[in-house]
Amino acid sequence: QVQLAESGGGSVQAGGSLRLSCAASGSTHMAYSLAWFRQTPGKEREGVAVRSADGTAIYADSVKGRFTISKDNADTHYLQMDSLKPEDTAIYYCASAYGYWTRLPRPDQMTYWGQGILVTVSS
Repeated sequence: QVQLAESGGGSVQAGGSLRLSCAASGSTHMAYSLAWFRQTPGKEREGVAVRSADGTAIYADSVKGRFTISKDNADTHYLQMDSLKPEDTAIYYCASAYGYWTRLPRPDQMTYWGQGILVTVSS
C-alpha cells in the first residue's frame, strides 16, 4: 500500500505560480511512477504530467513549458506550476503506479490516489 497526500494548492492570479507537493508513504518502491491529474466539474479527469521511476517526464500539451514535475530524495513529489491561466483551475490529484510511461497514463491505469487539492486561478 502507498499513501499519497497533496498540499500546496490555493488561489493565485493569472500569470502567477504555485507548487503542489505529493508526499508518498507506505510501501514506496523505486519503480513507482507518479502522475498528476486534474478535474473540473462536468469533465473527465485528465493527465497533466507523469514522471517515471527513471526520471523521464511527459507533459500534456496544455501545460508543456509551464509545469514541471519533480521528486526529491525523501519520497515527496512536486508539480511546479508557472504562468498559470484561468483554465488551469481544477482539483489536482497525484497518483502512483508501478511502471514506466511513454505517454500520459489514463486514470484507470493508476493504483494509488491522493485526496485532491483545489487550485483556483483568477483573471
